[in-house]
Amino acid sequence: MTAGGQLGFGFDEGLLAMAAEAAAAKLRKPKAVKAPRPVAPEAAALPPAATDDNPEAMAQALERHPDYRVLRRLVPAMEFPQAPQGPVAHVVILDTETTGLDASRDQIMELALLRIQVDTQTGLATGPVQVYDGLRDPGMPVPKIAREITGITDGMLAGQQLDMARVGSLLEGADLVIAHNAGFDRPFVEGLIPQAQALNWACSFADIDWTAAGHSSAKLSYLASELGWFYDAHRAEMDCHALLAVLMAELPGQGVNGLAHLLSSARLPSYRLQATGAPFAAKELLKNRGYRWDSTAKVWHTRLGGDAALQAECEWLQRDVYGGRAARLAWERYDATSRYSGRAGTPGWAQLGA
Repeated sequence: MTAGGQLGFGFDEGLLAMAAEAAAAKLRKPKAVKAPRPVAPEAAALPPAATDDNPEAMAQALERHPDYRVLRRLVPAMEFPQAPQGPVAHVVILDTETTGLDASRDQIMELALLRIQVDTQTGLATGPVQVYDGLRDPGMPVPKIAREITGITDGMLAGQQLDMARVGSLLEGADLVIAHNAGFDRPFVEGLIPQAQALNWACSFADIDWTAAGHSSAKLSYLASELGWFYDAHRAEMDCHALLAVLMAELPGQGVNGLAHLLSSARLPSYRLQATGAPFAAKELLKNRGYRWDSTAKVWHTRLGGDAALQAECEWLQRDVYGGRAARLAWERYDATSRYSGRAGTPGWAQLGA
């Protein structure tokens, strides 16, 4: 035992005494006064609240600095208190998580729907948001890639079934169903819910010109981040809430939001136009204009919104692709009940030249 009753633990007591004397001498030595550290102008300008344990205050302080952008977690809106200024449209926002990409053999394993009322004069949602989100046992193991993307496991799905009565009630009387890639979601949903075949559908990915709205991508997580939000993507309900938030925002330079645009464009026909017999030399020209190659039919094709767009495209084809020669081009006409369903549209022909 050492003085004071503390254990020495095998240390050299002489060395300890020397160390204590050195420490006492250091304390007796006058300390030099240090000049205050310079403070960056930006830091000096920060309000005191930004230094407290207050994340929102810190976020607001960062937002005032030109070198930072701040993302906030998206909080789902469950009620829109503003009263409608005119008639309302009943809109369902829908998303699926599936075991794969092929609706003919893969299965839905999660389905989410948000039903809202949209003021047709302003394009803004009004009133409560009705929500359904359900898991479904697909009757097959969840493939690794689907499990990695969604986080949904076989154990989560075992024995799970969708509440089809609830799903049917949310779809009943809907004026428009919106999905962010309806060409993917619609065939899956119609394979499970025949009621969905007679509904009007719109695609927020394809029916909005996101490039014209100043965005370099139409990916939903990117669009949300541009508006200052992040969220847990690839789960159906949160994807629906994120899409609703994105569509509520005004499209830059267009004077309307995404909901108003989709309600309006859904009333117009669309066309799948084939550049029948286009010369091989026009390949790059067609690709650069957005045409895609149908390897089965051996033809270039594109999608157009409205009669005016079809007429303008035929005039461009005759002038720039066919060089003024006569040509007979096949098209299919779609409305909102058939668009993105995978079913054929109403066929027709466009005659170019004499």
